[in-house]
This record gives sequence, C-alpha cells and structure tokens, in this order.
Amino acid sequence: MFRRDVQQVKDLILRSLREQGLEMPLQQKRLVEAWPIVAGPVVARYTLNTYIYNQTLYVRLSNPALRSDLSMRRKELTEQLNKYVGNQVITDIRFG
Repeated sequence: MFRRDVQQVKDLILRSLREQGLEMPLQQKRLVEAWPIVAGPVVARYTLNTYIYNQTLYVRLSNPALRSDLSMRRKELTEQLNKYVGNQVITDIRFG
C-alpha cells in the first residue's frame, strides 16, 4: 500500500498565493472591503474613497465632524479591521 499526502484545498490555495506574492494584496483588498462592515452603515455613507499605502489605510470622508470623531477611534478601528482579515495588514488609519 502507498500513503497519500492529504492536504486541505484551503492550505494549498494559500500556499500558492504566498509563493506567487499575492497573499498580501488579497488581504489588503479584503480589508478595504471590510471598512463599511467594521465602521458601520452611517460611516460608509459618508466614505468617498479608501485605499492602503505603506500599511496605512487612507479613508476620505465627506463629513468633517465624522472625520474628527473617527480620528479619536483610529487605534480601535485598526485592531478591528486587522482582526476581521485575520492578519496585521495595516498599522494606522488616516482620515482626509
């Protein structure tokens, strides 16, 4: 008899993504898409643009009062977004 090396499909896909250098861009995309979920529907309504550059999430908002309020919750939001993705993707959030 021969022995089979059984692996989960999830592990094979993640290994393939990691080898091709696509794991982090995929996690960044998931994190940007998680912004409306983590921040909530009210914040999502005033969000104009979100993107990641150098491990910093940049969020452009149309409401200055909301921008000020969220600036005080930066650390909390950073932790929640990283937890949602399951990896440390960002280290800071900047609001503009």
